Amino acid sequence: MDERIQAYEVKMGKTLTNLESEFGTIRAGRANPHVLDRITVNYYGTQTPLQQVANITVPEARMLQIQPWEPSLISEINKSIQMSNLGINPNTDGKVIRLVFPELTEERRKDLAKDVRKKGEEAKVAVRNIRRDANEKFKKLEKEDISKDVIEGLQEDVQKLTDTYIKKIDKAVEEKSKEIMTV
Repeated sequence: MDERIQAYEVKMGKTLTNLESEFGTIRAGRANPHVLDRITVNYYGTQTPLQQVANITVPEARMLQIQPWEPSLISEINKSIQMSNLGINPNTDGKVIRLVFPELTEERRKDLAKDVRKKGEEAKVAVRNIRRDANEKFKKLEKEDISKDVIEGLQEDVQKLTDTYIKKIDKAVEEKSKEIMTV
């Protein structure tokens, strides 16, 4: 593959990776430690990711258990979880925090599936913007005495790359939607 196209493939790959990490933060009825990825805790005056100050385990299918390395952090972690938009109240016994995930209602599942499709559409738009940027750059190559055939070939390759990533995004959206809708 032409090195001029590889840069755009890397960008498209990052778009897909970003989408998949966003999907990881959407809770689908089962306990998934990644729903806590965006939560930070005030640790000695610094906002620190929760994973860096506590051990997170999944003792049951619908429960996360958070065990801070310093017991003094329990109240800070509790506060951070309550301020996040997880919609789950933490339970604590002074040593560990438990998050029990309730079963999702049918309506909530549909809302989450709709949100997944929206994020998928945003990722497709990002991939198409990358294609547009690539095509604009290739058109500027005409001024550098590069033949139209070479430029058209580059544009074709970028279109094939775009089609590939759009299919990957559609597949990721379909899989996540199926996971959400499965009771």
